[in-house]
Amino acid sequence: MKRLPPLPALHTFLITGRCCNFTRAAEALHITQGAVSRQISGLEAHLGYRLFNRQARGLSLTQQGRELLPRIEQVFGLIEEAVDRVDAKPRALQIKAPTCISRWLLPRLMQWHKQRPDVPVQLTTTSAHTVDFRQEDFDAAVVFGPHPGDANHVQPLFDEQLTPVCSPALLSSHPLADPADLDQHMLLHPSLDGRDWTLWLKAAGAKPSRVEQGQHFDTMDLAMTVASQGSGVAMGDWSLIGQDLSAGRLVMPFELKVRTGAAYYFVHPKRAEASASLPDLLEWLSTQAAERRIG
Repeated sequence: MKRLPPLPALHTFLITGRCCNFTRAAEALHITQGAVSRQISGLEAHLGYRLFNRQARGLSLTQQGRELLPRIEQVFGLIEEAVDRVDAKPRALQIKAPTCISRWLLPRLMQWHKQRPDVPVQLTTTSAHTVDFRQEDFDAAVVFGPHPGDANHVQPLFDEQLTPVCSPALLSSHPLADPADLDQHMLLHPSLDGRDWTLWLKAAGAKPSRVEQGQHFDTMDLAMTVASQGSGVAMGDWSLIGQDLSAGRLVMPFELKVRTGAAYYFVHPKRAEASASLPDLLEWLSTQAAERRIG
């Protein structure tokens, strides 16, 4: 096998071949004109044929030079691409999600980071339950509410399922054998209007006298956090509290779970430049959410 010519000489040929001028090539390479000439002469001697015609009016490529130049351009292009790929840090997927799903989503994104450090995710939480990809620069989002329509790719995660939750300590001191026993407790509302408690109590066939009393919060996640501290009974979402139940931070005093008609969806825009890693994250989150679709 014939010994390959030195890479610096090939690079000098590439630059010189593009301009056919030793002086301009020397300026581009930050070396002297004489150094360019010597490298080209050395490369020609190595190859066994001339690459340039030296003429009074300047340089021109020989037939062999014209055939070699585009191949050398391709080689250096591949080298540059390879170096860029190795040096490039993976771009983080930009995900938007409402704070109400943080309880479920954050632990799973931490687990995802351990399994797939090559696909970082940057999460932005918000009180908003929707996303507008025309105005917001996100790769994907979790939205909450009715089905968001077909303007974007939509993957259902799980339904909202209301059920009361409280700390084990609170339940042990004041048992809840019947929904009527809720009169003995501070009710923690996940919204300002109390509609969640009203919906669940109606499904349970109960009419406690103190439904409108209690503490109201801006988010369900905050209400469940306060409940885990033993301050009352919150209306929680069964779909979000799997880890809280497993860790013993929360318990469900009643089996009844009421679907509200709202759900959590993973959405991303229908555009060609979507990240190639996004389907992997979507598939993984869908698998994680499958257990909360049961019940």
